[in-house]
Amino acid sequence: MLAAYIEQFGPPDAIRYGELPPLRTGTADVLVDVEVSAVNHVDTFVRSGAWRTDVPLPFVVGRDLVGTVAATGPAAVGFSPGDRVWCNSLGHAGRQGAAAEQALVTADRLYRLPDGVAAADAVAVAHPAATAYLALFTHGRLRVGETVVVVGAGGNVGSALVLMAARAGARVVAVAGRDSAARVRALGAEAFVDYRDDRVAERIRAAAPSGVDMYVDTSARNDLATAVDLLARRGRIVLLSGLETCPSLPAGRLYVKDCSIVGFAISQASADELAEAARHIGRLLADGSLRPPAVHALPLSAAAEAHRLVEEGKARGKVVLHREG
Repeated sequence: MLAAYIEQFGPPDAIRYGELPPLRTGTADVLVDVEVSAVNHVDTFVRSGAWRTDVPLPFVVGRDLVGTVAATGPAAVGFSPGDRVWCNSLGHAGRQGAAAEQALVTADRLYRLPDGVAAADAVAVAHPAATAYLALFTHGRLRVGETVVVVGAGGNVGSALVLMAARAGARVVAVAGRDSAARVRALGAEAFVDYRDDRVAERIRAAAPSGVDMYVDTSARNDLATAVDLLARRGRIVLLSGLETCPSLPAGRLYVKDCSIVGFAISQASADELAEAARHIGRLLADGSLRPPAVHALPLSAAAEAHRLVEEGKARGKVVLHREG
């Protein structure tokens, strides 16, 4: 079986591409012929050792895939050979990854792909959209009529946040580059703020004069001082990126407004939480509303280059790896 894998932690060049032993389907496993996998920032953290998790060596990288069921174990109910499926939770916590010709997925972490959805589009949104769902609903407790600020709204996670929040009945203030303005408005943003504006906070306050109920920053800046000032009573800040950031927290201004901060990493989400997010994502994929801003496709053999592009911020869209041959 051809795969992109590591034998030790390290830079992108630590990734090897070659043959690994064929997979053996366990009792609760589904064997998937992988069509396409994705490269996320968190995959580079696992590969480098920055994110400590159980990694059996040699270790196949990557957590997201779209493919076709090849075989099932006797306890892996609900799937049959030929089913088109997707997964977004391989490649960490002792689970081998997705960047290979085949992968093993337990049935509780595998989801059906709606008819007519392109594999590259689905795998490109699998991780970002699940992150957005967890931020808004699992951890952010979003309610109808609330105002949500999404910083980095033009990106993969940001776009999904805008779409999901607007669909849930929230007012969305999107902060992004000017070239993303039309797209985020089409996704449902009521107001747009150019992040290059030197009065971003004033612009947000003008769009939400009663304060912000939820503030989500996907840009990894985590400017808590500004965010706290913008919050309404009992507003929430949701942290989901910026692994190395150490922002200053105006604690007094936070607690006198009964506000809160919650952080989460999708890698800690339970199988049930991911399945709940997957059901929501499936509906948005099926109706055509959830699509990635852009896709940068490379062959599986170029996995090292793909990791390098993601780390250096040089990818032209979401990086996906397609099976060769």
